[in-house]
Amino acid sequence: MGRMSQSVGPNIVSAATGAPVTTVIVLQAVILRNMVGHEHGEQRFGVAEQTAEWDARYSERDGAMWSGRPNGRLVAEVAALTPGRVLDVGCGEGGDAIWLAQRGWTVTAIDISDVAVSRAREAAQLNGAAVEWVCGDALQVPFSARSFDLVSMQYPALPKAAGEAAIRTLLNTVRPRGLLLGVYHDLDDDHREHMKARGVDPADYFGADELVRLLGDGFAVELHAVEPRIDPPPGTPHIADIILRARRR
Repeated sequence: MGRMSQSVGPNIVSAATGAPVTTVIVLQAVILRNMVGHEHGEQRFGVAEQTAEWDARYSERDGAMWSGRPNGRLVAEVAALTPGRVLDVGCGEGGDAIWLAQRGWTVTAIDISDVAVSRAREAAQLNGAAVEWVCGDALQVPFSARSFDLVSMQYPALPKAAGEAAIRTLLNTVRPRGLLLGVYHDLDDDHREHMKARGVDPADYFGADELVRLLGDGFAVELHAVEPRIDPPPGTPHIADIILRARRR
């Protein structure tokens, strides 16, 4: 959830969704706008409203919205790690969580959309993957502190309205010597203006730089850089990612 894309030609089809890229862009913009919930004086949406919005968007397609494949950067960063306990934040329809479970990780995966989690659960059953699925807001569900060897956030949409304390609580779920892996789209100025024109200001969400600040002295940042995107969908304007990998001291 929470991926942001720039508009391109209507005949280009997303490899992740099978839908025209412009359709995906509108979908993402509307979802993120409603998560912020203040455009034109609207009241900020609570968890129930966000859940309903995400469920409605996922339900616009009879089948899966995403490809079911794991994110390429996750694969590159995690494939060589010794499996442990992992929290997949914003798991969507479960592509990352299933891939992790198949490689021996003990996976807890959370998403705010019941429709997405239901699809993820079905996909896991078909693939014989054991995953603990949680439908809820990752910034509100009380996961135990220092309980995960890896916390994965692939293109997260974490609203600043939730407050820094909620982010710190989520970061505190990483065990000592465990890893936080955050992957973000590298947005240029044109893309930011495009999103703002659709009612979505990327500045309303915690980005990699803010996460680095909130990590404080409790984490050692191993990587904070722009890297080429791995296996991007054809025609996507997102050809680079911001990678944040930090190890808890």
